[in-house]
Order: sequence, then structure tokens, then C-alpha cells
Amino acid sequence: MTTVHTLASGSSGNAAVLSCGDTHLLIDAGISCRRITAALKELGLTPADLTAILITHTHSDHISGLNTLLKKTICPLLATPRTCRELSCRVEGIDPRLMGLDGPITLGEIDMQPIPTSHDAPGSCGWRLDTESGSVGFLTDTGYVTDEALDLLPGVDFVILESNHDVESLCSGPYPYYLKQRILGLQGHLCNEDAAQFAVTLVENGANDIVLAHLSRDNNTPAMALNAVAAALDGTGLAPELSVAPRDTVGPCHIVRRRALCKR
Repeated sequence: MTTVHTLASGSSGNAAVLSCGDTHLLIDAGISCRRITAALKELGLTPADLTAILITHTHSDHISGLNTLLKKTICPLLATPRTCRELSCRVEGIDPRLMGLDGPITLGEIDMQPIPTSHDAPGSCGWRLDTESGSVGFLTDTGYVTDEALDLLPGVDFVILESNHDVESLCSGPYPYYLKQRILGLQGHLCNEDAAQFAVTLVENGANDIVLAHLSRDNNTPAMALNAVAAALDGTGLAPELSVAPRDTVGPCHIVRRRALCKR
């Protein structure tokens, strides 16, 4: 059985855990080591149980807990080669733990592949993770859905998908102009409408469980994100599970499995 839990999701910190048998992957470490350890305990795990830590990119809301966490586990860190170089400059003594990936590998019971994203962090990526139970996609922190994501993610059964902001709320909100332009730019974040469009593609290709993630606290709400994606999915005639990752708490258990989608 393959399970996924989000531990935190949003601009204040991001982390998730995928477990398949005895293989346990932490995806990002953007909250404190104390919070990661407490969240793992809720799942019956400790940092020492981690098989590997996957890093999407080096912004602080994805690596802020990493330095301390590395003292509690001996597992390797997997990222793109460019992200590995960035981590090498930021975290002393990390080099022996780094595994730079530019293609697929198998670790334990999981086949994994980084997926280039478009973000203002060198080497940023999403992930596709394939297990016997089903396949998982992670796509956040990208200004648009890259060609690689369009190629590699359709066919996954479960996906954590960025739905960062409502464009109207962002444009009319209090953020300074330069920050609005950054978020709206090609190296920024996915808006609700772009997430909805890609969700349709994913569902039409078999995705049966979608978790919307990395929602802006100031420029979005769970209701706005859910409504935008649900409205787009209505046209497919299919009814996947659709939810929003909690911002500051451990999310529910998502069991990854291949199953026929219910028709509306």
C-alpha cells in the first residue's frame, strides 16, 4: 500500500511524506525539524525511518528545517544537480548526502523522476513517483505547467497540485507591484485557473485524487481554489476526490490506488 500525507502546505512551509512498504520519502523540509519530527510521530515514524529526502528547490519554505533534520537521519538527499549545488553552498557538510538526479532512478519500492518546473529558484522541480499501488505526482512552485510536466504527469493516480492564488484577489490586494509581478510571472506560481486546466488533463488521463496545495494566505481561499477546479472538472463528467492540503497541520491519509473514476 502507498500512502501520502501532507505535513504543511503554503508560503509559511511545505513538507509531505510518501510511504510504500518500508520505503518512506520526505518531500521538502520547509518547516522546523521539531514540527517534522512531531508530524512523523503522528504517522508512527521517526526521522531515522526516512529512506530519502526529496527537495523541490531551495526557497526557505521548502528547506528551512533541513539543516537540523540532517542531524537526526543518515538518509540521502535527492534533488536536481543544480539544486544540489545550491544546497552545497547553503548547508555545511551536506555534500556526501547529496544525490543529483537528471533522470529516473529506483529507490526501494519506488521509481522516481524529477520534473523541471519554472520558478525563480535554480534547478526547481516537481516529482513523479511510481509504486506497485499507483503513481503520484507533485507539482508546486511553478509559473506555468512545463512541457515536461505535461509529458510526465498525465497518467498519475494521485497528485498534489499547486493552486496558489486567485488572480483578481492578487491584483486588487495589498502586495507591492513587484511581488504581484513575480507571482504572476512565468517563474512564479500557478493560479487557480491554471491549476483547474491542468487538473482536467490529469483527470482525463486517470487521476482520481487531487490535493490542491501551496495556497496563498492573502490571495486565495480553500473555497475559491476548490470552486475553480471543481467548475472545470464538471465538464469532464468524472468525479475525482478533490481537497485542499491543510496549511499548518498533518493532512489526512491519501491511499494511492488505481481505480475507475465515478461518472457524475
